[in-house]
Amino acid sequence: MISLKVLVEDKTLDGSNLESEHGLSLYIETPALKFIFDCGQTGLAWKNALKMGVDLTKVNFVVISHAHYDHAGGFPSLLKFVNLKKIYTGKNFWLEKFSKTAEGFKYRGAGFTFQDLAHWKIEQKVCDDILELDKNSWLIGNFDTRHKVEIPEKFVRGESKIADNFDDEICLVLREGDGAAVVVGCSHVGILNIVSTVQKRLDLPIKTVIGGIHSDDMKIFARLEDFGVENFYLCHCSGENLRADFATGSVLEF
Repeated sequence: MISLKVLVEDKTLDGSNLESEHGLSLYIETPALKFIFDCGQTGLAWKNALKMGVDLTKVNFVVISHAHYDHAGGFPSLLKFVNLKKIYTGKNFWLEKFSKTAEGFKYRGAGFTFQDLAHWKIEQKVCDDILELDKNSWLIGNFDTRHKVEIPEKFVRGESKIADNFDDEICLVLREGDGAAVVVGCSHVGILNIVSTVQKRLDLPIKTVIGGIHSDDMKIFARLEDFGVENFYLCHCSGENLRADFATGSVLEF
């Protein structure tokens, strides 16, 4: 069995004693591994984890989908709970991220550096294509971009503030029966590109999409259904008309 717990996202389940923030953090258990996918913005995820009965000291490693503050910012505070040795990212993770505002450029990056990792004695593992975590889970990056996606011009990165193409973005794939579930952070590179790439590289049917898709376009559902996707657990940056009852405190098992 594989389980997924939402430690934090933008909303909280009704009646819950948990708290929410703009961001995403998930706790994943496979038969062999316990790990975190994304860390939220502030470390609030770890406060919620304790309330949910998640033993953070057992976490094997962390995966960060991309280097935005609302997915990476909570990482340093996790080190108060676990003697972490490994973090998985995509390539170009250390190019600082910004957004254009009327007042100028606002920093939107991870909030920690490669030098910090060295100080903490944490190894960075980079997923550039496909990386197997265990027989039930994989990381995939460097997505094929056959499907057009419009990345907002406000997103820029690096000292030169060039347009961000989000080639640091990676996704998590979990085995689901004879198929797979795709777990995404924000899908800045396009959820259609992500799902089609996963299908091609793993040769598995995609049954479920979990996480944020940075869109409110209902047509995406129809396109994903064409790919064979049956279940949607969308949250965080997904449009209000696309979100399900999936929020801080939710638990999935398959």
